[in-house]
Amino acid sequence: MPPRRGGPDNRPPAGPATRINEAIRVDEVRLIDEEGENHGVLPIGEAQARASGVGLDLVEVAPEAAPPVVRIMDYGKWRYEQEQKAKQARRHQSTITVKEIKFRPKIDEHDYATKKGHVERFLRHRDKVKVTIMFRGREVLHPERGEAILLKLADELSELADIESKPNLDGRNMIMMLAPGKGVGEEEPSKPEPTTAKSG
Repeated sequence: MPPRRGGPDNRPPAGPATRINEAIRVDEVRLIDEEGENHGVLPIGEAQARASGVGLDLVEVAPEAAPPVVRIMDYGKWRYEQEQKAKQARRHQSTITVKEIKFRPKIDEHDYATKKGHVERFLRHRDKVKVTIMFRGREVLHPERGEAILLKLADELSELADIESKPNLDGRNMIMMLAPGKGVGEEEPSKPEPTTAKSG
């Protein structure tokens, strides 16, 4: 094994597609120095010596080129900056999750309130909600009943939700898509007051 240059190597490891310093095993490279100046094609040993001479790394930035393009830089600093940029990009990239809640056109008030609570919770967590009315048998002959439930739900949650797609009959299902409104946080909704069922 060739002797290592003085001092421990505390640089972060190179990625699987990035070769640096002695890991660049080709005869010739096209060298870009730390100031961005192109020095043309040089033997790999000379390029490595120039990088070592200024206390920086030789990083292969275009391995597919002929010959490969290398650049003199502080690899640890460069990789850190790339990781920070990636984190920033992920932070701004919102992941959209679509939840689905299914209703029946003859749903009772208790089930409606329970399912409405689920929809509210999803919206507060900034998920989209696909609300589906499932018709059975001859129920599909009265789609207005399903539409009334969907519009009632959208109206009651209007402070949290925007209607992304209006109620639309698709076979035996009627579907409405709700999206979280602007400014909706992730706080949990307040628990509804317990209701006492009326005896009939």
